[in-house]
Amino acid sequence: MRTHTLKTDRLKLTYEESGPKNGKPLMLLHGWPDSPRTWDKVLPALQEAGYRTAVPYLRGYGKSEFRSHLFGRNPRHTGQPVAFAQDVIDLADSLKWSTFDFVGHDWGARTAHALAALFPQRLRRMVTIAVPFEPGPGQPPKLPQAQAFWYQWFLCSKPGETAFRADPVAYGKRQWDTWSPEGWYSAGDLAEAAKSWTGDDFADVVLHSYRSRWGHAEKDPAYAVLQTRFESTVTLGVPTLLLHGLQDRCELAETTDGAGKYFTAGYKRVLLDGVGHFPQREAPDRTAQEILAHLSGGEQ
Repeated sequence: MRTHTLKTDRLKLTYEESGPKNGKPLMLLHGWPDSPRTWDKVLPALQEAGYRTAVPYLRGYGKSEFRSHLFGRNPRHTGQPVAFAQDVIDLADSLKWSTFDFVGHDWGARTAHALAALFPQRLRRMVTIAVPFEPGPGQPPKLPQAQAFWYQWFLCSKPGETAFRADPVAYGKRQWDTWSPEGWYSAGDLAEAAKSWTGDDFADVVLHSYRSRWGHAEKDPAYAVLQTRFESTVTLGVPTLLLHGLQDRCELAETTDGAGKYFTAGYKRVLLDGVGHFPQREAPDRTAQEILAHLSGGEQ
């Protein structure tokens, strides 16, 4: 595995590249609170099947930093999915990937939806994990899901911001402890992921992500055109697999009921019994199997 840094007009974007040199291009994007380590138990099967993988750190995570820090300016720490989608396209361009497959978990799944809406010609197939596509501006969820989203509402408050900034690792650990069945991770797993949650930009990106989603922060005007196009997209035309743990206590499995109506090029949902919010960590063999079946053009 090789670690590289790409300089875009906004970021020093760090990513890991591995697999066969001339393999089929596949990008995988982690969610919150997580890191590229979330794919470690899935990647060997994907690479053995002939995929060349690129795994970026989301902006603000690990060494993916905003470049304007170099010049003493205060950048907008944008956490919108459309911004993550543009980062993915910048990386794909640098790799000379005209088309590629994409796998995204949590924030990575939201990024997949933005990519499919804004850059559908670049995606061959995509796999989304744990998050449904919901067209239009963000709408208040039903009460059971609103309860599960307590951490988002907390971050939209000043006391929540203070607590999160004081100890982002403890805040992330609380989600790991409650989003999946007990005992699914080791202390080492958490410590390794948490290395990506302590940078100068991390808290700002997380806060903007949730606050802008629910109207508590201004969306970045630099992405206004992309945001308008994304919010006006009703259906997605990229063949899609959704993986969702039945014991997911963050994004409840019921939120993906009926989501296939938004996909026009083929859609399949796979529900994983005994699995919570992190299928790629909790059930890596099954996750890899489902990803490979979908990317190879299996029946939709």
